[in-house]
Amino acid sequence: MKDPTRRFDGIPEFVETARTGSFTSAAALLDVTASAIGKSVSRLEARIGTKLLHRTTRRLTLTAEGEAYLQSCLTILGELDGAERGLAAGRATPVGRVRIDLPAAFGRRHVMPVLTGLPVLHGGLDLTVMFTERTSAIVDEGVDLAVRIGALDDDSDLVARRLGTQKLLICAAPKYIEQYGMPQTAVELMQRDCIIGWRRKPRATWLLQSDEGQDRLQEVHARHEFSDGDAMVDATLAGCGLCQLPTWLVAGHLRSGTLVPVLEQFAGSEMPIHAIWPRSSYIQPKLRVIIDALAESAAVPESGFNP
Repeated sequence: MKDPTRRFDGIPEFVETARTGSFTSAAALLDVTASAIGKSVSRLEARIGTKLLHRTTRRLTLTAEGEAYLQSCLTILGELDGAERGLAAGRATPVGRVRIDLPAAFGRRHVMPVLTGLPVLHGGLDLTVMFTERTSAIVDEGVDLAVRIGALDDDSDLVARRLGTQKLLICAAPKYIEQYGMPQTAVELMQRDCIIGWRRKPRATWLLQSDEGQDRLQEVHARHEFSDGDAMVDATLAGCGLCQLPTWLVAGHLRSGTLVPVLEQFAGSEMPIHAIWPRSSYIQPKLRVIIDALAESAAVPESGFNP
């Protein structure tokens, strides 16, 4: 049986080595010898039965297992640091690092203005923000909070709070319509050049609304794929094809005429916007203050969280 009192042995040495890229630099930070750092990391590898570092005469690099283990160590050490700072500052004080995952275009335009104001109000709050259109496994990747657009999978490990809704519209540049004509039926989307975003499924589909107000999926011909909403808009403006985009992203272009609506009879479908986070019996103040701030911002008319 492993000795629980030695559970954290070698972790600080491993983390500092990974951060600095050498035993010597880690030793200077921890005020020990480079030899001691190397031995501590070797004992850690032996204890967990996994090689964490590739060692050569010129440099140290993390193995794939080392990369994953480093992220887990950073998450644990961050939680410990936040807990200690919280106890020192008071239980209700939001302190510590929060790792946040945002959809790129929406996150930059509507979430970041909320987030960047919070460290000014709460001096102990630190942010790590990542932008991605993919649906990452936030529990496995150590993400504390994510904003997601679209239907959510049923996941008992996560908690979701609805923030708002975005409305979808198919549009195109006038020069594309002049060259290829205005589509009249949804089936034509199977033959047209369509611009899509990141997708989880092999079939590319758009959400269309029937005359009865019912949503349905329509398969489209995905000629171009971009993992960023702004890039999708740029490609549409350039005349690369048709694109289904949220109204908050293209409203200005529709007003100016640089984009025109397409198949308006099928417009009106909506996608929910949620904040999601790992389920826990206790939501730390650092996370609570961000969730509440997003919900407060979302409730303001024309905030971008609602059509």
